[in-house]
Amino acid sequence: MKRFNWITIRLVLMFGLVIVLFSFTSNRNENRKLTKTKVVFVGENASFLKQETVNKLLIENNADASAIRKDKLDLNKLEKAVSSDPMVEKSEVFVTIDGVLKAVVKQKTPIVRVFDGKRSFYIDYKGNTMPLSANFTARVPLVLGVIRKQNSEALAELFRKIYDDEFLKKNIIAIQIMPNGSLKMLNRNFDYQIDFGGAKNVDAKFQNYKAFFQKAVVDSSLYKYRKIDLRFTQQVICTK
Repeated sequence: MKRFNWITIRLVLMFGLVIVLFSFTSNRNENRKLTKTKVVFVGENASFLKQETVNKLLIENNADASAIRKDKLDLNKLEKAVSSDPMVEKSEVFVTIDGVLKAVVKQKTPIVRVFDGKRSFYIDYKGNTMPLSANFTARVPLVLGVIRKQNSEALAELFRKIYDDEFLKKNIIAIQIMPNGSLKMLNRNFDYQIDFGGAKNVDAKFQNYKAFFQKAVVDSSLYKYRKIDLRFTQQVICTK
């Protein structure tokens, strides 16, 4: 019985010591100041935002990171602040073991640039608007005309089709949205206009166009046409 009590007492003392040491270490760690901030951009697009812009969001009103104590940080608030930037798709903010306040940032991916007669902006891969950047201009197709709410999803899907297809991404340089919703497109290397019609049967129309292009480029007949009509999914009509 006495042996059991002694073993129990030793275990309790050891457990208590572990708790004290853990509390001491945690308190000491929380009271430490940060050493620096670090911003890491992931993904293909790393040019729209400057590191200094994200750094300002991280250190808020402090002159530098070394003036901030760990226990005064609200990581959720900082992460929301970084993610709220219109150039950012998502972010993750955390503190490393060595006291570095780190932000991993994925920027939005622009797929077209829109000019609606009043303002110019990008549409990103998810179909959301994205402002232009003073730091970098994306080489994406120019869209002229107004994107209305009723056709915004269909147009975003069409823009994604172009962005994801190496041939279309290389060749389609401009899209005009007509008042009736039909689309006119321009090719990079040839003078003809593509009459695409509405944003329906997109896959079939693009497949027809690529098949026509591969055949016509062989005999150089592409230089002869003024218009390529893709409105009818069963055929491609060419006008000289």
